Amino acid sequence: MTTEILLRYVHFVSVFAIVGSLVSEHLLLKKQLTRAELDRLSKIDAVYGLASITLLAAGLTLWLGEVGKPAVFYSKNWIFHTKLMLVVGLGLLSIYPTVFFIKNRKGPAADLVTVPAAIFWLLRFELLLLLIIPLLAGLMARGVGFFG
Repeated sequence: MTTEILLRYVHFVSVFAIVGSLVSEHLLLKKQLTRAELDRLSKIDAVYGLASITLLAAGLTLWLGEVGKPAVFYSKNWIFHTKLMLVVGLGLLSIYPTVFFIKNRKGPAADLVTVPAAIFWLLRFELLLLLIIPLLAGLMARGVGFFG
C-alpha cells in the first residue's frame, strides 16, 4: 500500500511539473528570442522531459506492476487507452520544440532567433491535451469505460 501511495504521488507531482514547464515555456515564448532566452527555455524543456520520464515510469509501474488495481482494470478500459494515446501524442508534439530549443541555444547570447509559428501552435495544442488527460484519468478512476 505504501508503494502504491508513493507511486501515485510521484505520478501526480510529475503531472504538475509537466503543466508548470509547458505553461512557463508558453509564457516565455516570443516571436524573436535571444540565445540566452532559448537556453533558459531549453532548461525548462529539460524539466518537462524529466517529468515526462518520471510520469511514464510511475504510470507503467502502476499499470503493469499491478501495484494497486489489477492490470485488467486499465487494460480493459477504452478511456485509459484514449488517455494513453493522448500522452503519446503529447510526447510526439514536444519533439519539434525541444529540438528547436536545443539547436538554437548555442552562439552569442545577444543574437536574435526567429521562432517558427509552428512552435507556438504545438505548445498550445500540448496545453489543450493537458486539459483533457486529467478529465479522462478521473473518469477512468471511477470505472467509466471499463468493458471487462
